Formats: sequence, structure tokens, C-alpha cells
Amino acid sequence: MKKFTLSGNESLGIEFGSTRIKAVLINSGCEVLASGGYNWENRLEDGVWTYHADEIITGLKSAYAELNENVKAASGGYIKTLSGICFSAMMHGYLAFDKDDNLLVPFRTWRNTITGEAASRLTELFDFNIPQRWSIAHLYQAILNGEEHVREIAFFTTLAGYVHYLLTGEKVLGIGDASGMFPIDSTINNYDEAMLNAFSALPEVSRYPWDIRDILPKALPAGVVAGRLTEDGAALLDESGTLEAGIPLCPPEGDAGTGMTATNSVTVRTGNVSAGTSIFAMVVLEKSLEKVYEEIDMVTTPSGKPVAMVHCNNCCTDLDYWVNVLYDFAKRSGSALTKPEVYDLLYNSALEGEADCGGLVNFNYFSGEPVSHTEDGRPLFVRAHGAGFTLPNFFRAQIYSTMATLKIGMKILENENVKIDKLYGHGGLFKTPVVGQRLMAGAVNAPVSVMETAGEGGAWGAAVLAQYMNNSGAELEDYLSNTVFSACKSTTETPDKKDVEGFEKYMELYVKALEAEKAAYRNI
Repeated sequence: MKKFTLSGNESLGIEFGSTRIKAVLINSGCEVLASGGYNWENRLEDGVWTYHADEIITGLKSAYAELNENVKAASGGYIKTLSGICFSAMMHGYLAFDKDDNLLVPFRTWRNTITGEAASRLTELFDFNIPQRWSIAHLYQAILNGEEHVREIAFFTTLAGYVHYLLTGEKVLGIGDASGMFPIDSTINNYDEAMLNAFSALPEVSRYPWDIRDILPKALPAGVVAGRLTEDGAALLDESGTLEAGIPLCPPEGDAGTGMTATNSVTVRTGNVSAGTSIFAMVVLEKSLEKVYEEIDMVTTPSGKPVAMVHCNNCCTDLDYWVNVLYDFAKRSGSALTKPEVYDLLYNSALEGEADCGGLVNFNYFSGEPVSHTEDGRPLFVRAHGAGFTLPNFFRAQIYSTMATLKIGMKILENENVKIDKLYGHGGLFKTPVVGQRLMAGAVNAPVSVMETAGEGGAWGAAVLAQYMNNSGAELEDYLSNTVFSACKSTTETPDKKDVEGFEKYMELYVKALEAEKAAYRNI
């Protein structure tokens, strides 16, 4: 580990991902100094995908403790003060509290597809797409269900907003994360007033003692101070007792916002694809879409610009299971291949496969996908008679399946004539060089770049937002382009005609085979 001296000008980003909580410390030049992490996994309990509240705290403490030990090893001392902190987490979901800060029901995560009725009604009411995972859909579904806890709500927020509140006492949220709770009006950088009024006027809502404006966190743009670390917050975060109170925190953001920051994709006609447990693409728009599409979320950048988002619940999980099976076979055969080497071998074999996978199709669905109108999921692999059942075709189908549902949503943007100059990729799908980039470029028919910083992901993006809080005289777009990424190296894969045509042919079979996927989850 490279040695360094703590100056107090460092910033800290901590992001709660779906499988890992990661903490990253950077210097004023946004270079990574140290990191730490904690692995966790969501649980399906009583039909609800959740994380336990005590594990949120345990994960927070553990990720910071590992970071702090690495800092001590490299600098000779623990972190004492910082120029800023930013918390980030999976967007959406539902964390509701009473007036005494008691969690009223277990955390309902983005992965749930249990708010269909609410999402449909609100989409019609607002003439604006409200996906099932949005916080307002969870709240309204609880109202429609007649859940007793609703009357006691004093505050509801996202996971990032909850952690920020624990450490600062401030009920705020970055505008990007807030845009996944309730629709944002980008002309005022705040919640949409007409929609707030429409929601409040619903008879089933107006009978409650709270007003929606009072229980939503305050939406704030990037660059402002959103609170300071309290004495209790410092003690909660740092069990070594070294960290001082008073450190400023920037608005807590969602993983979409930190992903945009980490890939310098906050300007119009740029976008990013985050591909890990879930996959989503975000494109910063020149103008709003002309129609409402239930497959497209309208959210914002951390500075409030409108963004079209295609979010899919399933990405690399099924692929990882197949790699584990094949890695187990390799070990049993006496092979000395490591798991990363098996990943690289399988990924690269996909480039030898037929462009359309030769009649193989794979569904990576562990849960439902609103974009493809599937209510639940069962991983499913199907092949036609006479299909080219080879390892290259098989693994190409595995990679295609990670982006197939995304393609359904991206096709809508294509039909809306949304221009995309470049997409930036980050996440596990792009860890093996070239392969994920090239196949994604063919899938979306646009250049896909991966930056050398992409491996640091959202936690690094969060730390950059914390640094931006101290440099916010410039627009976020200018700060990222001129300061953070001015010398950043990247690789770009442009669409190959054979890949584009092959993926289109694969999608024809994929869409037809969706009925088989639906039959699988209905009967198995």
C-alpha cells in the first residue's frame, strides 16, 4: 500500500451497494488513498426483500473500521478529521419512522415488486411514470393495504438518507436520490408541486394526520453543506474514538447519482451503464420525453438535470452462479485456474460465439422485471432444436441475458430519438477487459467507454461529491471534466455491425421466449 500523510483535506465516500458496503478515502486531487468494505446480502422475509436495521449499522462500522486500519497502516495514524463525507446507497425503497425515530416496518428495498396497484394508480394520477420500487409507490401501497403503521409516520426516506440522518440529525437527501422517492421539477430543483397537491388531495391520503411535504426529506443539489457530523454520529461511525465531530457532509445520494459522478456522465447526451447485481442505464436528456413510459424512470443528476433511467432488477447474479459451477468443475478436474482466471476465460470465449448465440436464450431473472412485465423470476436457459450448443454460444447468451431487459427500455429511447454520444460502463460486467464493453456497445448501438477509475465505483463517486462540496464555485459538470477527469485514461469500444445485428436477432427470440419464463415462475 502506498504511504501518505493525512492532512485533513481528504474526503470520505461510503456506498451501500446490494452486496457490498464500500468506504473510500480520497485526497483533494480525488486520488484513492485507502478503502474498506463489508459484504452483505438482502433477504427475502415474509415475501419482502429486506436488510436488517442492525446490519446496516454493523456494515457501516465494519467498512469504516477496515478503511481506518488501512489508513493507519499507510499513514501511521487513524483518521481525525476530513474535509467532507458523503453517504450513498441503493436508491428507492421504503424506510418509515415514527416521531421517536422507531423504524415502523422492516426496510423494503428497491428489489420488491409488491406495489403494482399503487404504481399504476400514481402513474395515471401524475401522468408521470412511477415505478414499483419508488418510495412514494411503497407509501401509497401501504395506504391501499390499510397498514396500521401509516398513521404513525413522521418521516420516510431512502437508505442513504437514513444513514445521513443517523450521523447528522438532518432529514435531507441529494436531489438525485430524492428523484427516486417522488417526482422532481428540474426547473425549481424540488419536488413537483402539482403532483404533491394531487397526492395530498386523494381521499385515502387526506385522512392521515401528516402532510406529504412534511414527511419527505428536503431535496438538496450537489455542492451544498447538508449537515455536520454530530458527536453521536462520530462515535457511531468510528469505534476507535479518533474521528472528530463537526465534519461537513454533502447531500446523501443514490447509487445512480454516484455512478454518474464516477463516470463523468452528468452532461447532456452522455450516460452510464451500471452492471452488477442489477443493471441500469441513465441518459442525460436534451429535452423531456414526449410520452410517459412505464419502462422509463425520469430522475435527475446530482445537480438536478433531467435523466431518463432504464432500471432492471437482474444482471450478473445468474451469470455468477454459472461461473461458480464451472469453477467447481475446474477445481475437481485438478485445474490450477483461479476464479478470476475462470471469469476471464469464459468471458473471452463469448467473443468466439455466434453473434446471435446460435439459438440459445437465457433468462437471468431471480425477481420480477417491470420493464419486461414479468411479476416474478426463475432463472431459465432454453435452446432450440439444432441450436449451436457450444461453450462460446452458451456464455455469450449468459452475457446477453444481463443486458437483454435493458435493451427493451433503451429501444424506447431510441424510438424517442434520444441522442447518445457515449455511454460509460462500470460494475462487475466490465471487469474483464473488452468483452462486456464490446457486447454492450452492440446491444445499445452506441460507443461504450470504461475509465480507469470505474473500478472504484459509487463509493469513489460519493467521495468526489464530498470534495465538490469544497469546490462548488464551478458547475458540477465543469468540475468533473476540468478537475477530476482531465487526465483520466479510458478505453472505448464502438459498435460492431455483426454484434448489433446479432443482438437484435437474439432479442427477437428472447421476447418470444418470455412466455416460457412466465410459465416457469408461475409453476415452479
